[in-house]
Amino acid sequence: MFELRLMCPEAQVETLCDALDALDALSVSVEDADAQTDAEQALFGEPGMPPPKDGWQRSRVLALFHTQPDAQAALKLLQAQDFFEQCELLGVQDVPEQDWVRLTQSQFAPVEITPAFWIVPTWHEPPEQAQVVIRLDPGLAFGTGTHPTTRMCLRWIARQGQSATALTRVLDYGCGSGILAIGAAKFGGTDLDAVDIDPAAVESTRLNAQANHVSLRYGLPETASGTYQTVLANILATPLKVLAPLLWSRVATGGHLVLAGILERQADELKTAYAPYCALQVVDAEDGWVLMTATHSTGLPGA
Repeated sequence: MFELRLMCPEAQVETLCDALDALDALSVSVEDADAQTDAEQALFGEPGMPPPKDGWQRSRVLALFHTQPDAQAALKLLQAQDFFEQCELLGVQDVPEQDWVRLTQSQFAPVEITPAFWIVPTWHEPPEQAQVVIRLDPGLAFGTGTHPTTRMCLRWIARQGQSATALTRVLDYGCGSGILAIGAAKFGGTDLDAVDIDPAAVESTRLNAQANHVSLRYGLPETASGTYQTVLANILATPLKVLAPLLWSRVATGGHLVLAGILERQADELKTAYAPYCALQVVDAEDGWVLMTATHSTGLPGA
């Protein structure tokens, strides 16, 4: 395979990528040409959401083609377009054949949640100190344990493992890979529902539950019923605000609401959105993200 390497100003990134896709590039990626220099720019976006911009002021666009003639033909067609005037050819280079499966797997190591609790891909052996293990391979659904929001939720679950009631009936709302429901099962949960609006996530949850030998129910949100001792929702701030009355209605008296997918700067917004129902508190923080919880008791909201 051969890689066509181009330099492109920010304004032309989307057009150039669309053109490369139309020219049958096997893949197209964009990098900051000023990465690891004083001119480097950070582009941060929330998980599952598009980045705030299509590229950087100086973007390096890399397109992969089957053969060198394919790459050269694509370049010739691009150079004839008006939008290419501000772009620059960096070169066409051979990409050595590699074991891409092994290379990809090497990028996913076991993830420590606590010293005794680990998420371990199937191609790794669990660490010696691991007493509780979730077997989970990266897939299409969000929730592999590598993101701070997932780790914080799992840490909370691990802390509840000593409780007689917190994990007796659990709802994982927006389950993704099902990792939170599986984690609850690993720490003694016996009545578990995992729901998501995406059928692919429901299927991912089913397969991951089977791989971890845990029993739980999975389905679309309407399959959840009744109230729960713990309601977990690791989504994003905006849908969490919209879902406030629904999620709180699922929390049993004495139960816990656990919310993640929230940036530190969004914590006050969530407190305001949930104020009519409960008093949310930040109980954990990692890399700019926070975990917020509330307890359902009689009397004033969150009392």
